[in-house]
Amino acid sequence: MSRSLNATLGYHDDARLVILSCDDLGAFHASNVGVLTAMHEGAATCASLMVPAPWARHAVSNLRSDDDIGVHLTLVSEHTEYRWGPLTYAPSLQSGDGGFPATLDDLWEHADPDEVLRECRAQIERALMWNVDVTHLAPHLTAITLRAEFFDVYLQLAAEFRLPIRLPSSISATQAGFDFRGLARDEGVLFPDFFNHDWSSGSRERVFDEISALQPGVTEIHIQPVIDSPEVRALGEVTSGWIDDLALARDPQLSEALHSAGAELIGYRALRDAMRTARS
Repeated sequence: MSRSLNATLGYHDDARLVILSCDDLGAFHASNVGVLTAMHEGAATCASLMVPAPWARHAVSNLRSDDDIGVHLTLVSEHTEYRWGPLTYAPSLQSGDGGFPATLDDLWEHADPDEVLRECRAQIERALMWNVDVTHLAPHLTAITLRAEFFDVYLQLAAEFRLPIRLPSSISATQAGFDFRGLARDEGVLFPDFFNHDWSSGSRERVFDEISALQPGVTEIHIQPVIDSPEVRALGEVTSGWIDDLALARDPQLSEALHSAGAELIGYRALRDAMRTARS
């Protein structure tokens, strides 16, 4: 019988461990300030960096040496009036109006898996070149998580760079059409036991619901905090939920809910270090 992730991390099997992660670091100035505030002044324990996004370099210049930062593998640029594109200038990863495809369907219809591999590797290598101590991988908008032809890229890079990954527990192998979690286990790649694949702008209700239903094991709960600014407000009403995510990260009620649930906060670095120890 294989060891539980809790045991691999040095915890009792009945421990409730929570990774409170922040997405979209580097996307906007507002997200840089919001994410780092959520980590440094709030309950967030880690974040993932969108390396090709316009504010990525600014984000890196403001990191602390102990910040737990992964790479948010980015292949989609979903905002109509705010675009970013591939580091590799790969033809199959560009839309007709510049930048990455705007939708997952467009990406999946046109993306060449070899170009996806080169682009994702370039994003990880760029983060390492910027001296980011990369702790994990987490695809933006789950672009390569649940497509078999792109999941191979995800798993290959996780094994190559010896990094844990984000995988949903709310999607079954039957729904996905392949046993993505089993494939990761076979490669010795670690991932949280629980991660809710569902997403919408504004996380407060979802976060408290997940905390109230915590099970023993490692649960990742993600938020998308930003500060309130004209820049981010220009993207539309979707940003109201992101702004509240920053308030949520600093809300004493969040800390109280975690304490009441018997939760202990950890980051992805714990998974990465355990994975590298096991693989060595």
